[in-house]
Amino acid sequence: MSDPTVLLERDGVRLVAEGHVATVTLCNAVKRNAQSPAMWRALVEAGRLLPGSVRVVVLRAEGLSFSAGLDRQAFTPEGFDGEPSFLDLARASEGELDATIAEYQSAFTWWRRNDILTIAAVQGHAIGAGFQLALACDLRVVADDAQFAMRETSLGLVPDLAGTKPLTELVGYARALEICATGRFVDASEATAIGLANVLVPAAELDATVKDLVGALLAAPRDALIETKALLREACGRTYEEQRAAERAAQGRRLRDLAGVGE
Repeated sequence: MSDPTVLLERDGVRLVAEGHVATVTLCNAVKRNAQSPAMWRALVEAGRLLPGSVRVVVLRAEGLSFSAGLDRQAFTPEGFDGEPSFLDLARASEGELDATIAEYQSAFTWWRRNDILTIAAVQGHAIGAGFQLALACDLRVVADDAQFAMRETSLGLVPDLAGTKPLTELVGYARALEICATGRFVDASEATAIGLANVLVPAAELDATVKDLVGALLAAPRDALIETKALLREACGRTYEEQRAAERAAQGRRLRDLAGVGE
C-alpha cells in the first residue's frame, strides 16, 4: 500500500505529526508554493490524516514565499493534466461549477475545526490563494518580509477559497473591500497593525516564535480551549443575549466535566 504522506509530498504538501502537534508544510519551493487542485486535495487529505491526539496544527512553507497563489498554469487553455481548465469550468453547468469550487474550498475549511488550533507561519509572499490559506488558520505569525495581496479581482475573478469571511471579520468591511478591490500589497507591519497578523517577528525568529506560541497553547486544558474556540467563532453570528446563553451552557459543561458529574 502506498504511503499517504509520500503521495501528499508529491503534490507539494508534507505532513508530520508528533504528539499533540502537527506541521503541514507547503514544500514546492521551486514554484514558490503555487497552488493547484492537486495541492488542495493533498491539503484535504492532510486534515483527514491528523491523529486524534493532535491539538495544534502549524502551517508553514519552504523557500522564499509562503505561497505565490494559484499556479499560472490554471490560466492556460490546457490547464493541469487531468483537471478541468478554467475554460472547462466556464462551460460547466451551474451545479457542476458549484460542486467543483466547493471541492477546492474544502482545502481551506478544516483549519477552523473546533478540536484543533491552527497557526500559519508566513514568510515572503502570500498572494491570492496563499493569502486565503493563511486566513484559514486561527492565528498568523508573520516574518518581517511577509507580503499579503488578494489579486483575484484584478484578474476579473473573485476570492472564492473561503477567505472573504475571515478577512472581513479581522479588518472590517471597508478595509477588506479596499484590499480586495485594489489588489495591493499589505506588508507585515500593516498586517499586524490592522489585525491580520497576531505577531510580527524578524524572519530568523519565525520558527522559534511559533514554537513558543504552540507551547503556550498546549498549556491550557484541551476541552476548555475547544469550548472557548467554539464560543468565539460563533459569537459574530449571535445576539448579545444568545452569546450570554452560549457562555452559560459552555461553562456548565466545563464545570460538570471538572466535577465528574454526568449530564
